[in-house]
Amino acid sequence: MLSKISRFRKYKGVVLQEKRESMEEALLPENDKETGSTKVATWKIYVEELKRVNGIALPMMVAAVGQYLLRVSPIFMLGHLGQLQLSGASIATSFSNVTGFSVLFGMSGALETLCGQAFGAEQYQRLGTYTYGAIICLFIVCIPISLLWMFTDKLLILTGQDPAIATEAGKYLIWLIPTLFPYAILQSLVRFLQTQSLVFPMLLSTVASVSLQLPLCWVLVFKLKLGNAGAALSIGISYWLNAILLVLYVKYSSSCRKTRVPFSMDALQTMGGFFRFAIPSTVMTCLEWWAYELVVLLSGLSPNLKLETSVLSICLTITSLHYLIAYSFGVAASTRILNELGAGNPVAARIALCTVLLESVSKFFLASITLFLCRSILGYAFSDEKEVINYVKHMTSLLCMSIIMDSTQAVLSAVAR
Repeated sequence: MLSKISRFRKYKGVVLQEKRESMEEALLPENDKETGSTKVATWKIYVEELKRVNGIALPMMVAAVGQYLLRVSPIFMLGHLGQLQLSGASIATSFSNVTGFSVLFGMSGALETLCGQAFGAEQYQRLGTYTYGAIICLFIVCIPISLLWMFTDKLLILTGQDPAIATEAGKYLIWLIPTLFPYAILQSLVRFLQTQSLVFPMLLSTVASVSLQLPLCWVLVFKLKLGNAGAALSIGISYWLNAILLVLYVKYSSSCRKTRVPFSMDALQTMGGFFRFAIPSTVMTCLEWWAYELVVLLSGLSPNLKLETSVLSICLTITSLHYLIAYSFGVAASTRILNELGAGNPVAARIALCTVLLESVSKFFLASITLFLCRSILGYAFSDEKEVINYVKHMTSLLCMSIIMDSTQAVLSAVAR
């Protein structure tokens, strides 16, 4: 009986080795005798990989854009209240991105490495343990961020910002503090699910949250006349709904049966390893975000500060929105690469990278061309003031160049991370 088992294992190993060698041969240079067959085999591999990449990237694109809209959609509405409300919300949004959301987003990126390779290596229970440890770490980081946000208005006044705008920004951020904790849970669960290619649950939960947030924000801002406080409150409620829906999915879905584990002390032991990956991931992510957000903060020092702040906020909102499309392609690349590396298939990982780069760069150029053609009407989505609309029109050409370069960098950063 034991000899049969050993022969079966040996046969299985030979079959797996032959499959791996056949994939490698498909990427070797073509010879004179088998040029046609080699080309056909190579294109079949790329087409199959393209299907896998799009199966992750397209739903993730909708989910990522939807999650971002939860934070920026109030700016669309506050812009119709006046430049003071729009400027205050813009400064607050930039400050929250620099000091809070970028940090949590970057730290959660460590789960891409940990969970992605664990899933590829079929160490399924490690995914749940890593995710528990990540949520605990992010909750700890949320505490000092909350304390910082409580004194935002005073900090902004010390840096020379207009007191009226600083007061509006401070009020906005105080009401935004309850958003930090569901955001930490959400980003951890997003990494947990995306490394398993379970992206449709994120899409559905995000669509549900955005569907609630838009009418809720309108009621709080315009009907109850809560202004910036109502806009920030609607963001927190929507993020809590999004996080709760994903928690319920992970808890009860059969798709997470292998990776779902009860909480144990093992989660605390993973915190050291999580921070080891989280710190460089956070630095890389924060430098990307800060380069843009600091421009908005510095615009508050310009002579025509309300106009400059409003226009820069609009342009950077559009850039950030498209960045999430690039990020979705990066997620697809990193997920496929990590799974294949975890399974010991470096050739398949290289195929995934090439496929994502070819598709994503072509779409970035298409998006930039479309944006440039719509430059005359772009500003109407954010403001009714002619001065703002005309300024946005003149900024669109620079915006298109930024989108192409920044989006390509976003894909490569996701691969590196």
